[in-house]
Amino acid sequence: MRSHPQVHDANPTGGHNKFGDLPEWDLTDLYPSPDGPEISKDMDWLDTACADFANDYEGKLDTLNADDLLNAVQRYEQIDIIAGRIMSYAGLRYYQITTDSDRAKFMADMQDKITAFTTPLVFYGLEFNRLDDDHLDGLLAANTDLARYKPVFDRMRAMKPHQLSDELEKFLHDQSTVGAAAWNRLFDETMAGLEFEVNGETLNLEATLNLLTEQDRSKREAATHALADVFQENIKTFARVHNTLAKEKEIEDRWRKMPSPQAGRHLANHVEAEVVEALRDAVVAAYPRLSHRYYALKAKWLGLERMETWDRNAPLPMESERSIGWDEAQQTVMDAYADFAPEMAELARPFFTDGWIDAPVKPGKAPGAFAHPTVTTVHPYVMLNYLGKPRDVMTLAHELGHGVHQVLAAGQGELLSSTPLTLAETASVFGEMLTFRKLLEGAKTKQERKVLLAGKVEDMINTVVRQIAFYDFECKLHAARAQGELTPDDINALWMSVQAQSLGEVFDFTPGYETFWAYIPHFVHSPFYVYAYAFGDGLVNALYAVYEEGDPDFKDKYFDMLKAGGSKHHKELLAPFGLDASDPKFWDKGLSMIEGFIDELEAMED
Repeated sequence: MRSHPQVHDANPTGGHNKFGDLPEWDLTDLYPSPDGPEISKDMDWLDTACADFANDYEGKLDTLNADDLLNAVQRYEQIDIIAGRIMSYAGLRYYQITTDSDRAKFMADMQDKITAFTTPLVFYGLEFNRLDDDHLDGLLAANTDLARYKPVFDRMRAMKPHQLSDELEKFLHDQSTVGAAAWNRLFDETMAGLEFEVNGETLNLEATLNLLTEQDRSKREAATHALADVFQENIKTFARVHNTLAKEKEIEDRWRKMPSPQAGRHLANHVEAEVVEALRDAVVAAYPRLSHRYYALKAKWLGLERMETWDRNAPLPMESERSIGWDEAQQTVMDAYADFAPEMAELARPFFTDGWIDAPVKPGKAPGAFAHPTVTTVHPYVMLNYLGKPRDVMTLAHELGHGVHQVLAAGQGELLSSTPLTLAETASVFGEMLTFRKLLEGAKTKQERKVLLAGKVEDMINTVVRQIAFYDFECKLHAARAQGELTPDDINALWMSVQAQSLGEVFDFTPGYETFWAYIPHFVHSPFYVYAYAFGDGLVNALYAVYEEGDPDFKDKYFDMLKAGGSKHHKELLAPFGLDASDPKFWDKGLSMIEGFIDELEAMED
């Protein structure tokens, strides 16, 4: 079963505040209520469907003809949809108020039951991978509807060399809720419960991190110290979470004969290790030309000889502190989408009108932002923590890009819609780029243009440089954990080793910053996910260059790429644009766009 990320019922009071009427989720498209008959009915159906599936097919997969195998695949897909729908609802409700123990219990109970129901299905992937290649090729040749699922089969069979015995696979599936999933939940609940004292005010994580983008330097410094103090108080818990998850991964990887800790992620992403290494090496080689150079410029703008970590995301002195209302944010993004293609704006519209976005900051709400595809028979939901900053407008453009991508890919059906992580960031980053170019076009003064360019460069550095530094940190963390238990100081040292290298000479690192690895959720939820952001940014920069060169068929090719979902490999998807991610020059094309923006900023200094 593919895992569905964990998910307030419609709040009739809405989210009115100084930014306007902020929309909240209406989850009734998934289920009317957690205790209604609809969920009970689906849970009963799922229980029976899983048992019947195992009864009909276990031990018999190699005897099926093409039509019967197609029937099995479609039944499996239907089970995936119902399980995914239930978990999406439970997860989205939980994320709206993670401190609500009833929501947490509901999600955990659903997860436990669905894990139990689906344990009998473990045989399916194992038996499928034991099918002889020639036999499977013959079945695919005999039935075009079955052949459509070939990309799914290819991804399953990529795990063939790493498959364990049927009994062990069932055990791992069964025990998953008390393994990584339990440690993930401990991390989420700990983070949601943290309180930070800043200048006499008690804030949650999201609001405290937001202070790091305040114009007032003393507020940024106070927030940094508050973060460091609270992370330090909880550092043993965070170190325990990381030690346990890294060790659990090492044990499973060893049993599966994975060649490296990253190998499982590369397989899941359908990307070759050498492509990721080419990306990583290109970005690390570009640190001096990108982040080091930009932050030296920024120090000058801020009037500083040396920068502290709390200056990294500081607004520029000439930047206005104007809050952007929700209506303006919506209009900006919708106009940018419509300028590219009217149909793109039409796909985005229901997110605003039909309760598909949850925007306000609320007590207990999960931090950050995401777009969750739910299942292909419903629609995606977008979560934001909207605070009226220019960056929040870019976040809206980003998550809406994901949403549009997920809507378009849904036509592939449940098993083929899910885009590998390497391409999952394409539409989101492209949506951001369209919005940025729209804003740049409207800049009335040199200063306004400078602020916009600097903001975009910072976002790109955070997406490319910072995420590759995160990736290096994870690589070091997993390698070090393989040698033994890591103390908090050990993990702190690994974190600092990548920070100075990636940020550059101009930075001083205040005591306490060494613990800032603790709040990054990707290290816990999705080991080695972070390179997908850099992959997506580099890929979109290269794509955007093709768009700017004036390819007359670009829009059609672009929509075709999004509609493909997970049905094609990145080589196939990029070929129509004349791009190839395995070519090291490909990454330089993307990085040179960031460099060009920094060139323009430097030229403005003259």
